[in-house]
Amino acid sequence: MINNQKYLIVIAGPTAAGKTDLAIQLAEHFGTVILSADSRQFYKELNIGTAKPDQEQLKRVKHYFINTKNVDELYGAGHFEKDVLALLEELFKQHRFVFLVGGSGLYINAVLNGVDDFVDVPGAFRAELNQQFLKNGLVWLQNELKRKDKAYFKQVDLNNPQRMIRALEVCNYTGKTYSSFLNKNKNPRHFEAIPLLITPDRETLYKRINERVDEMMRMGLETEVKTLKEHRHQNALKTVGYKELNAYFDGEYDLKTAIEKIKQHTRNYAKRQLTWFRNQGRFKEFSPQDIQGIKNYIQNLTQ
Repeated sequence: MINNQKYLIVIAGPTAAGKTDLAIQLAEHFGTVILSADSRQFYKELNIGTAKPDQEQLKRVKHYFINTKNVDELYGAGHFEKDVLALLEELFKQHRFVFLVGGSGLYINAVLNGVDDFVDVPGAFRAELNQQFLKNGLVWLQNELKRKDKAYFKQVDLNNPQRMIRALEVCNYTGKTYSSFLNKNKNPRHFEAIPLLITPDRETLYKRINERVDEMMRMGLETEVKTLKEHRHQNALKTVGYKELNAYFDGEYDLKTAIEKIKQHTRNYAKRQLTWFRNQGRFKEFSPQDIQGIKNYIQNLTQ
């Protein structure tokens, strides 16, 4: 019997895990293309600080969703879901496998499960919660969410106050749990997902992160951030690498301290990424060196 099923192979993992090199080798092996699920690589102006694939890598395998937006364009997970699903309809006419590669869990989740059915809440609710958060701290916010929506408490990143505030404002405004609004209007997926999580050992990952930051500085990250100073209020510039150097430009600390903070914050971010993906409960973990093991796993699931 011929298997005509289409497969979206998700290569997820923390920053600096080696996803790009691995995905390119796999895409070449399976004769297909890559969709980037890195929420900062969409932007044309962000290059060094986002560790985009270089020109040689882009020539080896066709990539989508890299350098497609300007930094002042709003492009969220809902837009990404819509665009990816439309593109996959076309790509699956030519390919049996397509790769979705990145570390932005919210965007990957949007493609796999749909985007939450958001409620329009008056701004006063968020303002009140922000004030209480500043007064009472993160633990208070976590406890409030646990009290009002245990289901969402179990899945949210508990170190992300804005996600928790978003959930609580919906709870307070509607009198219902935030989790009751999630994924109500999921569009059908005409493919089967194979979610893989790339997990280097911690020592190797942290070493790669530190080396990558040093390489970014040698490549001119300081200059890149300086040229984007007028856009620093955009969300894409409020991320690791850009916010620390802007703080350095503002005189908050010296350049050496800024670089150390980039490394530290990147390591913290990588740890949160791993926790988030593992909490999803559906990602099969592989070492980035286990290319043959990944090939065998995909082939066994799809034969």
